[in-house]
Amino acid sequence: MDDVYTRLARKLDRLPHGFPPSPSGVELRILRKLFSPLDAAWALQIKPFPETAGTVAHRLGQPLAEVQSRLDDMAARGLIGAFRQDGTLCYALVPFVIGIYEFQVGRLDRELAGMVEEYFPTLMQELGGRQPALARVIPVGRHIEARAQVLPYDDLRAAIDRAGAFRVSPCICREEQALLGHPCHHPAETCMSMAKEPDAYRDVPSWGRVISREEAHAVLDLAEREGLVHCTYNAQGDPFFVCNCCSCCCGFLRGVREFAAPQMLVRSNYAARIAPEACSGCGLCATERCPMSAIAENGEFYAVNTDRCIGCGVCAITCPSEAIELVPRPQADRSIPPSSIVHWSVARITRRDGRARGVAVAAWVAWQAARMKIRHWRSAS
Repeated sequence: MDDVYTRLARKLDRLPHGFPPSPSGVELRILRKLFSPLDAAWALQIKPFPETAGTVAHRLGQPLAEVQSRLDDMAARGLIGAFRQDGTLCYALVPFVIGIYEFQVGRLDRELAGMVEEYFPTLMQELGGRQPALARVIPVGRHIEARAQVLPYDDLRAAIDRAGAFRVSPCICREEQALLGHPCHHPAETCMSMAKEPDAYRDVPSWGRVISREEAHAVLDLAEREGLVHCTYNAQGDPFFVCNCCSCCCGFLRGVREFAAPQMLVRSNYAARIAPEACSGCGLCATERCPMSAIAENGEFYAVNTDRCIGCGVCAITCPSEAIELVPRPQADRSIPPSSIVHWSVARITRRDGRARGVAVAAWVAWQAARMKIRHWRSAS
């Protein structure tokens, strides 16, 4: 008979992100490290869809106080997600990445860091081995060619202006690498989440610290000065998290560079262009800024390999001669993100498990959303 950890691993693997078995079984050791047997049993009962504690208690036929206490405890340890939806505190099973692993900020130790690093080659192949890509690059907006039309999902600063609540946290990837003896010289506190509702982070587990809108813009300013790449989920709409990634530690860029997982991160619809007449030939863009080694010397000047360029724009930030700008890629080379995280999820499941399961999941999500609306309508009546 399968034990509770094997069943939990299988359930996590059925999510769109995946949690594949590895040759060494390290994924089960990770779960045993994080979850007690009771935690794992509870996680098996939690849906990958937001539910209130009352809904979970009713479904399981258990006292609300007991269920609320258990859910809050698991959320506080980063084993499940807890967040507000339309002002109501909800809980959900979340993927290992992006989710449980990132929630271990401040709790990570060397043993867990080593296990995750051991698991990365297997996990990255699953995360970055199928379309649509897990994450996408958001370009540095102020260095986009003046004539270009910037689509809403590419305008990160406008998204911040529309949001109502913000948090910033240390980067779990840099924390992991430091524990493994590979410290990063970039600032740690650069991972940011945001939400539409001003009180979105009230009474939810701490993940970093709450900051103001002005501080959120300052986080972006710092990231851009440091040459970090803005990354978020590969879906349209305002992002609910932004990772500011370095190529030495961060999973998105390492997935592409080290683990041959091209669908970890899709490039933006822009590419850097260096004006030869303005280039001073200093080489700063190639030696210190480009995270993908996409810029190389070309005679007296430097030029961009657009096939390797991910369109992040960090090379343009510090160009002393202001010779670099981001220009739109040819129409045939552009990609359009899925319209929502739900559409992204259904597309991933369809590609992995076939159209029949994709349709079934889409129908299930629609039914769950309808149930949530009915519950909100009844509670407001």
